[in-house]
Amino acid sequence: MCRLALKTASKPFSPFTVLEAMEAMQEGYDGSGLGLLLRGLKFSDYTYQAADPILSGIAHTEAALHRLNESMAAKGYELKYDHEFAVDPDRIEAKDRYRYFLRVYKFPKPLAKAGAEQREVELLRTRVSLRLDGEAHGDDLTVFSFWPDVATIKEVGWPMGVGEALGLNDNRIKSRVCMAQGRQNTNYGINLYACHPFFIQGIATMTNGENTAFIPIKEWLMGSKVEGYIGYQSDSEVFAHILHYVTKVLKLPLPVYKHVITPLKSEELDKHPQGAFLKGLRDVCRRLIIDGPNAVIGSLPDETCILTMDHKKMRPATIGGKPGEWAMASEICGVDAMIPDRDRSLDFQPMRENTIVVPPHRKEFEIWSQFDPCPLIQAA
Repeated sequence: MCRLALKTASKPFSPFTVLEAMEAMQEGYDGSGLGLLLRGLKFSDYTYQAADPILSGIAHTEAALHRLNESMAAKGYELKYDHEFAVDPDRIEAKDRYRYFLRVYKFPKPLAKAGAEQREVELLRTRVSLRLDGEAHGDDLTVFSFWPDVATIKEVGWPMGVGEALGLNDNRIKSRVCMAQGRQNTNYGINLYACHPFFIQGIATMTNGENTAFIPIKEWLMGSKVEGYIGYQSDSEVFAHILHYVTKVLKLPLPVYKHVITPLKSEELDKHPQGAFLKGLRDVCRRLIIDGPNAVIGSLPDETCILTMDHKKMRPATIGGKPGEWAMASEICGVDAMIPDRDRSLDFQPMRENTIVVPPHRKEFEIWSQFDPCPLIQAA
């Protein structure tokens, strides 16, 4: 098992407040890793322009950092800001961390004039090429994300300890969305790429649970030949790739994600106003059906946040909050830690057919049911 926490707010906040929620749920994980993904960024020492891509990762050697610099320069990316983490190396368990990097770049001139789709493809290719370069050199370079307005931080250790070791309590980085996961190392060896949240082309997810259908899902995704469907050091990474496949490749609306990973029964679809379409979708994407137990929390480029789970509901999660500020967590104590002054009567735990959505306006959260029609399917 793992523990998950997400906070989304109209006003940027410190990621350390989410780490405090992880501390409240610490009995649910073993300190084998922390992952953070931030959106809607604000830096105390730099005025960030949200269209500029941010590269996040770790150079484990000086040579790796040198290759990174050469590669980005060769691709035409101009460095605009290089965040200096206030690192306390004595508190970092791993000793091969030469440099944590969180860098803002200016697009190369050809990409700056290109369409959004071309820029997205090139950002993906750049991230993947840097990752493969690190793997080819003994895993001396780890790259988590390369995308506008997204920063990703991952490290081995307990969440609060990692946050303090990297100086995340100094308020130099704030964001409107913060996703955090404490990874319990139950299935695989410790690997930073196996630490949630997982990211691809602006889409991020993290999961509490075990995906026993991992192998057939992974094989199907890799067989699709979609760029970026690589890695899979964790059985949970497929959830991010399925969300990407549904929304970016098939270009279907967000509610369809739930219909792909946990489709309704045939007798339920017989009564559904869009049952014929959904049966066809289920047949085509049958290999993407998950077998939990899982709770999945995700976020999208426009800062929409979602929470859903499999039909077994053996890995529950809860949402709570108030207008302008909402939190999702594996345990109610995590929500308490992030938003203690909320109206608790609004707390909600989704049922097997639900997807919980916090739109970018954050005025309220929405409860989507698979039994309701999706108004955008016909247009898609």
